Amino acid sequence: MNDVEKKKILRVLSLMVLLNVTLVLYLSYFQIFQADKIKQSSYNKRLWANEDKVLRGSFYDRNKKVLVYSEKDEEEKINRIYKYDHLYSHIIGYSSREYGKAGLEKSYNSYLLDEGNFFDISGVKELLDKESIGNDIVLTIDHDMQLKTRELLLGKKGSIITMNPKTGEIYSMISMPDFNVNTLKDDWDKIIDDTNSPLLNRATQGLYPPGSTFKIITALSSLQNNIDNDDFTCTGSTTINGYTIRDYDSKSHGIVDMNEAFRVSCNTYFAEIAVKLGQSNILQTSEKFYFNKDFDFDLDIKKSSFPTNKMDKTELAASGIGQGKILATPLEMLMVASGIANDGNIVKPHLVSKVLTHDGILVKSNDIEILSNAGSHNDVEQIKNMMVEVVENGTGTQAKINGITVAGKTGTAENASGNNHAWFVGFAPAEDPKIAVVVLLEEEGSTGGSKAAPIAGELIKFGLNNIK
Repeated sequence: MNDVEKKKILRVLSLMVLLNVTLVLYLSYFQIFQADKIKQSSYNKRLWANEDKVLRGSFYDRNKKVLVYSEKDEEEKINRIYKYDHLYSHIIGYSSREYGKAGLEKSYNSYLLDEGNFFDISGVKELLDKESIGNDIVLTIDHDMQLKTRELLLGKKGSIITMNPKTGEIYSMISMPDFNVNTLKDDWDKIIDDTNSPLLNRATQGLYPPGSTFKIITALSSLQNNIDNDDFTCTGSTTINGYTIRDYDSKSHGIVDMNEAFRVSCNTYFAEIAVKLGQSNILQTSEKFYFNKDFDFDLDIKKSSFPTNKMDKTELAASGIGQGKILATPLEMLMVASGIANDGNIVKPHLVSKVLTHDGILVKSNDIEILSNAGSHNDVEQIKNMMVEVVENGTGTQAKINGITVAGKTGTAENASGNNHAWFVGFAPAEDPKIAVVVLLEEEGSTGGSKAAPIAGELIKFGLNNIK
């Protein structure tokens, strides 16, 4: 064998060693880093085989009302029982061999099956003839509040969420249109062809211009950076770099300071002050509220966004009033309102209170987690007082509740592809907030003050009277 042949053989051997090492590393990556993901995947055939042998855990509301459970029929086949057709379609979702999993059925799949069972199904438990039962999940949702929320949104497109602004416990979350989890097989083709996207959870994945609700952030950034527009004269419109921004109905508000501009939701004031502030200041404040940031949530969420690419004055002016390239989910704007309610502390929202074994032993609990602080006590308190004035004497008077001080901000967001979106964000009681709310009415075609605010007021009142 000559040297040339030896070199060829050596190259082949080296290549084989390299390929084997690469294969080992590749398999190790999946074994170490992707094992949980693969194990929980609805496409994992072994998982479905195991599911046929495990009594999947139940879902309860915060008061231990049963929402979903599993039972065996006469032939020992396990059936998933959803007690409410539409009510939890975007929260709990569904678990289906044909259509996979969605909602908490997907994200908490391993808990519901009790992943420890997978090592016992064909082993010890089978020998002992012991039934495999998954863990139960207790939600932060109040069932009565969920019913009321859906009732108020029925027949509309959009989303409503209510939450404890101090703890992050979500009391209700509705996205419309929704779908019937008990008739997926019959309705599936119609659902996926529906241009209104009933499978989309608008609460967490719908991205919309926030409109004037974003003035909360613009105003706070103004206070933080000592930039004001006192004695600004509103003539009903202003032109910046050839772009004209108008107030609603081109109404002139006369001489206004920030408090007054916020109360009447003066677009020209906040457009001008946004230009004075500059992009970096507004960006910094918005990111304290978790724009442009991800956080762990019980469901899939879309990231809300404030532009990081250089903006011109026209884009800056539009951003000051929540238009242009700013996009936010209803969940994001609820976090904004809750941050003001909670002395600037942005608490992480959550839907799951705890996970329990079927006999009540605690497996996991979701405790209060502060994500960030958005501002000083004095600055946040001023914004809170301005939000109170909006409801008492401004654009949000239809959210008023007798005997309770409500703080809020309306929004009417222009929509390039259709009618305006109507927004309201707020909380109550203002002096000691117990509940925060966001109402988004998609393509409502009217103002947040006239359409979203009354829904918010009714829901806040119901929540304060009924949530335990």
